[in-house]
Amino acid sequence: MKKKINIYVIFMIAAFFMGTMFPFAYSGVDTGLDQLKILVDVMGKIQDNFVEEKDAKDLVVGALYGMASQLDEFSEYISVEDMKAMREETKGEFGGVGMRLNSSKQGELIVVTPLPDSPAYKAGVEPKDKVIKIDGRPVSEMKSDEAVAALRGEVGTKVKVELERKDEKTGKTSIKKVTLKRTKIIPEVVFSKMLEGDIGYIYVTDFSGHTVEGFEKAMQTLQDKGMKALIVDLRFNPGGLLDSAVNMSKLFIGDNKLIVYTKGRKEEFFKEYKSNPKAKYADIPMVLLVNEGSASGSEIVAGALQDHKRAVLIGSRTFGKGSVQQVISLPDTSGLRITVAKYYTPLGRMIHKNFKAKNADETGGIVPDIVVPFEPAKARVATFYTTNLIYSPSKKTAEPEQAKAADPVLERAVELLKAREVLGNLNVKEDAKAK
Repeated sequence: MKKKINIYVIFMIAAFFMGTMFPFAYSGVDTGLDQLKILVDVMGKIQDNFVEEKDAKDLVVGALYGMASQLDEFSEYISVEDMKAMREETKGEFGGVGMRLNSSKQGELIVVTPLPDSPAYKAGVEPKDKVIKIDGRPVSEMKSDEAVAALRGEVGTKVKVELERKDEKTGKTSIKKVTLKRTKIIPEVVFSKMLEGDIGYIYVTDFSGHTVEGFEKAMQTLQDKGMKALIVDLRFNPGGLLDSAVNMSKLFIGDNKLIVYTKGRKEEFFKEYKSNPKAKYADIPMVLLVNEGSASGSEIVAGALQDHKRAVLIGSRTFGKGSVQQVISLPDTSGLRITVAKYYTPLGRMIHKNFKAKNADETGGIVPDIVVPFEPAKARVATFYTTNLIYSPSKKTAEPEQAKAADPVLERAVELLKAREVLGNLNVKEDAKAK
């Protein structure tokens, strides 16, 4: 009975404060009070009758998840643990040991590659090493995300890792024990290389706190190698930080032009984001690659470059995630991610698609200037080859993870830039006189 009374007290106090602190919303609280009572009654019934005892807090959390999920596809209640992980993700750095890992179907945790200059790399961790223990606990007794979390932690702390290594020549296995001191890890989100015809290629995996910094470094490297044209690949880029996407656009668009604007129910959510007077890379010929996996921040960049005719877009219609979520911190350090506005391109095109419509795949998103159909699974393999390198401390090499895969979208981009250079060399006036 005491538990049930506590639940009633919690909800009645919440309703009271919502009414007194937010008078304009009081009528909404008042009309919803009957539903709140029903919710409390249901919780009481569960606690009294369910076959197993349930904690009131767990039931409330479950209700919060359900409430947020009714809003739209992108609003959600965020647990305390997920809020912490989200802060690390969006910041673009975390305390870790520097191993890119893969979980096999057998539940094994395999090292894909140590990151260059990371604690793992310096300790001699090699690709294909199997992580079998973390701080003495067998990985076989842990879920993959739990094992990854165990490797991460506060910068400066240490973690003991036991690895199993197989000799490729003899087939024999050996055990390697290392103690790794966690350091600040900045994941690689920008990959670059030179293509034929003095064309630079940059793949951006997401828009984190270090994306633009990494992008400018890649641009400098490519320029030093004689780059004359550029391909930026945003395929499978899910977005990230709004500021990061806007700042990326500012590198190519100048003259204080509009990059994107947001519009919501409240006036405070109408915001315009404009470029600087001058763009650092205003003149380089440019092609942007997008596909169904390009979302949010990727679509902001794509929409701005397309509307201002700064780049030619090649690929397939983007995902159509053009809504703005605001994360509200709650007293217990959990959070609520809620949609407050939608994104619009400089020419007023709404990026967000209607996910509930029958023709949802034909609404919203950014449609490329040149559509090149390419099966997403094959496209992922192609971009995977392009971006992922294997680092071996013993061999001191960085090699592609797999054999080269066909990529018709990238090939079309290269052809277009080559054709542009050839056409630019034609002297139309002289040709006319010759006739």
